[in-house]
Amino acid sequence: MSTSPTPAVIFDLDGTLVDSEPNYYEAGRRLLAQYGVTGFTWEHHTRFIGIGTRETLETLREEYGIDAPVDELLAGKNRLYLERVRVSTEVFPQMRKFVERLHAEGVPMAVASGSSRAAIDMALGVTGLDGYFTTTVSAEEVAHGKPRPDVFLEAARRLGAVPAGCVVVEDAGPGVVAAHAAGMRCIAIPYVRTTADDPEFATAGIVFPGGQSEFTAQAAYTWLFGNGGPGRA
Repeated sequence: MSTSPTPAVIFDLDGTLVDSEPNYYEAGRRLLAQYGVTGFTWEHHTRFIGIGTRETLETLREEYGIDAPVDELLAGKNRLYLERVRVSTEVFPQMRKFVERLHAEGVPMAVASGSSRAAIDMALGVTGLDGYFTTTVSAEEVAHGKPRPDVFLEAARRLGAVPAGCVVVEDAGPGVVAAHAAGMRCIAIPYVRTTADDPEFATAGIVFPGGQSEFTAQAAYTWLFGNGGPGRA
């Protein structure tokens, strides 16, 4: 743990800041049904938590033998997802407290997500989180999605921070792997709690194995700064 200089904090969006995975599951289920694929369950969906939307659709397209181009599938899923985000997106309460505290103390923050630019903007807008983040990066804007480190490195670049001075907040194994590959520390809050012991989480600086039910803003803040605050021992 370091207390000086102040770290930059980079948040994943889906499953970390907002509970959007049910929306992504429903959008994916409805999309696949349009192409004749039935029986896509929540268990199937959890395999792709933390992986970018394009990469997920590339895999599903191959697994189910869908002839449509990936760009067509991507546009369709984004449309279905955005319909749900408008009416059903919740911020995890302790995560909102964490963001508010960091913002009040002037800690540089960004969102780096595998979601589309439209999905990021919509989710932050409807939840009121857009007022806390001036820097956001979509996987659409970099060469490779998670578990590659591109989105986190780009977020650091836009914040004007060195990777070693950044801390990533993540809910999924691929994101923890990406943070480690970027040379960043990581706070992990597994969305699927049964994955907390997976090797992918081993490089995280701190893991809340109980997920969001165990995570607290105070515990995360203390891990970052000790009993003081930004720039204080």
